[in-house]
Amino acid sequence: MAAWALLALLALAPAAAGGMLSFASYYGDHMVLQQKPAGAVVWGHGELGAMVTLTLSGASGLVVMEKTAQVKGPSGTWTIVLEPMDHGGPYALTAEQGLENVTLRDIYFGDVWLCSGQSNMAMTVLQVANASQELAAAAHYPYVRVFAAAPARSSVELEDLEQIDLPWSIPTAENLGHGNFTYFSAVCWLLGRSLFEALGTPIGLVEVAWGGTPIEAWSSRRVLKACGLPEDTGSTSPHQHLSGPQTPSVLWNAMIHPLLNMTLRGIAWYQGEANTLLNTDQYNCTFPALIADWRWAFHTGSAGQTEPRLPFGFVQLSAYRRGNADDSFARLRWHQTADLGVVPNARMPSTFMAVAMDLGDEHSPYGSIHPRDKQNVAHRLLLGAMAVAYGDKGLVFQGPFPTRAVLEVTRGLLNVTYSQELIWRQRDAQAFEVCCSSQASPCQWLLAPVVAVGSHTVTLALSGCRTLVLGLRYAWAEWPCEYLACPLYNSQGLPAPSFLLGTLPAGNTAEGRELLLLPSSGFPLN
Repeated sequence: MAAWALLALLALAPAAAGGMLSFASYYGDHMVLQQKPAGAVVWGHGELGAMVTLTLSGASGLVVMEKTAQVKGPSGTWTIVLEPMDHGGPYALTAEQGLENVTLRDIYFGDVWLCSGQSNMAMTVLQVANASQELAAAAHYPYVRVFAAAPARSSVELEDLEQIDLPWSIPTAENLGHGNFTYFSAVCWLLGRSLFEALGTPIGLVEVAWGGTPIEAWSSRRVLKACGLPEDTGSTSPHQHLSGPQTPSVLWNAMIHPLLNMTLRGIAWYQGEANTLLNTDQYNCTFPALIADWRWAFHTGSAGQTEPRLPFGFVQLSAYRRGNADDSFARLRWHQTADLGVVPNARMPSTFMAVAMDLGDEHSPYGSIHPRDKQNVAHRLLLGAMAVAYGDKGLVFQGPFPTRAVLEVTRGLLNVTYSQELIWRQRDAQAFEVCCSSQASPCQWLLAPVVAVGSHTVTLALSGCRTLVLGLRYAWAEWPCEYLACPLYNSQGLPAPSFLLGTLPAGNTAEGRELLLLPSSGFPLN
């Protein structure tokens, strides 16, 4: 175990001497600040024009760093960027202004991850499968620290959080399982715990989530403008089936904008269900635009300390209603990849995705839209984080995706070649469909039964289609498969994602007619 982990935890309350001096709301005892190569940003409030001295000291009281800043601006704030620090602790952080001082204790340096989204991110450890075991294990992870902002909305961008649900805390069964859809986020906790196990460094987790909320509420006006959506808060009518705030930008204003000074290592996002009801086919713009905008805003707000291509992981929508003919979930899953099927891609660099369509939970006591298996979600996010955020180039973090298709005209077969070795789990599944129309829209989608599966190839029967194949799609349904039983996985157990591909003739080969597979937002979606 690392030397810092052998030190006793200090759990003293902050000492404050009244007056105007304070840290911003989301700094506190037990917090984790971002380790090197970035410098952690620390800010707070003080008396306008006064000088604030910030001192970082080790467990023995030895001063490690001292910095000063003047209190400026209309609201009287001071901001200091610490020198990059190795992971470890505990440290004390003291701000002084004249005779006033405030001290935060039991501070560690490590990696800080922000977790945001709607109710599947807000689901707590109390609500997941094997909850009692997960809660009991909390005591084994004292160096994974947790913080939860309270749900809040605002019509203007706020400088600081108005309210906090859970101040920075050492994890316990009580604060990880406070209640349903409160704190602490199961996906966030399980990811953070896994990151700690993989990296051996302290992890700080910041939960900022609100159930029943569309992406527009989490988006700045810049995002809305870029995607041609109304910025006027009075121009959108509420959708009756959504429980959370829907007004554009109100959650960005109250819950994200206040955090922009924080130096981050990465973001995890679980949202999208609300947008199966609202602006579904704009999500291929709003989601990439939100990612780019949050990156710019956090980079700028942290004085360049948060990297400009901040790693951004997300969960692709799970299954919801069995047998429902509506394809809004399928479309939203596709749009979550900017209509390219896999990430990272050119429109979504430095991103990673946890496919979750095989984790449906029809009997969830919280409704089937809230599956209880968050362990597999977190594991799939972890693989992406280790590969994309932490540079493990040899790690397989996503399932197989088609790279080539060859049409055997005389036999009426389509051979689809995949990027990875295939494991065929569900042989009688009707997951593949081909578009067999004389025109691209409207498209006539026909089932294409699987007749053979090789190590990298799936062979489909094209009865009734033969020579005219304009498109190919897979798992295009709200409930595409049973639990952990989609048709295709790789040898690591990761499911092949759903896709919607157009085809173009690309010449003849000895094997048959080559078809070029083209992900395209312009291809018909129904």
